[in-house]
Amino acid sequence: MSVARHSNVGSFAAHAILATYTVIALFPVIVIVVNSFKTRKAIFRSPLSPPDGETFSLIGYETVMAQGDFVLYFQNSLIVTVVALALVLLFGAMAAFALSEYRFRGNMLMGLYLALGIMIPIRLGTVAIMQMMVAAGLVPTLTALILVYTAQGLPLAIFILSEFMRTVSDDLKDAGRIDGLSEYRIFFRLVLPLVRPALATVAVFTMIPIWNDLWFPLLLASAEETKTVTLGAQVFIGQFVTNWNAVLAALSLAILPVLVLYIVFSRQLISGITAGAVK
Repeated sequence: MSVARHSNVGSFAAHAILATYTVIALFPVIVIVVNSFKTRKAIFRSPLSPPDGETFSLIGYETVMAQGDFVLYFQNSLIVTVVALALVLLFGAMAAFALSEYRFRGNMLMGLYLALGIMIPIRLGTVAIMQMMVAAGLVPTLTALILVYTAQGLPLAIFILSEFMRTVSDDLKDAGRIDGLSEYRIFFRLVLPLVRPALATVAVFTMIPIWNDLWFPLLLASAEETKTVTLGAQVFIGQFVTNWNAVLAALSLAILPVLVLYIVFSRQLISGITAGAVK
């Protein structure tokens, strides 16, 4: 009874914390979207008020569609995010499975080495990354961004997934080996389905920094045909004049994929966070 009660309390607390965080996190998003449908004067006069008959305007969205190639920017961001996310989940899960399943000398040191990226920001190596990408002829290309974001997301993915994979029953994996399943089939058919909440959690927290990043697209993919959404929105920010209607409209459109991903994986995300809280 006490164990079940403790689990229910932990689950309720995790849900409450996540709900509070969601409300706080979504407030700036709501303000951006609401102001994207208002005139310039209304944005500064009453930023928290919803648009009405006098303040409603679509000039920002019209400007976004007329200037620059926002569809191409959106496509570039989508390609980079989806490919990098797939590589992070695949390689991160495989490395986490190896660390959690096989015991060998230096296992702990290898895990600590792979987790160093969480403590050391990848931006500290910007100069070296630029030199390597230029030497490889990958500037400006989307491939450079995919490689950088994959390296950026792997440490966190390995750290989280290895903890969840240690909870998978050894009896289940041994039964698969007795039935003649290879290690790859055990990994893909038995282990991965059981850690889907963890995969969804890693996917959400990996996608957001990639989609919103401005630093590496500015350095590695600044050409017109390789610009991402975040970099493309900078077209409307000038040295002396900023088209706030267009900036807010571009940001509102850029927010949509993140919201869709959150809605799709929300149940798995909550399960992953709850499991980590009550484990």
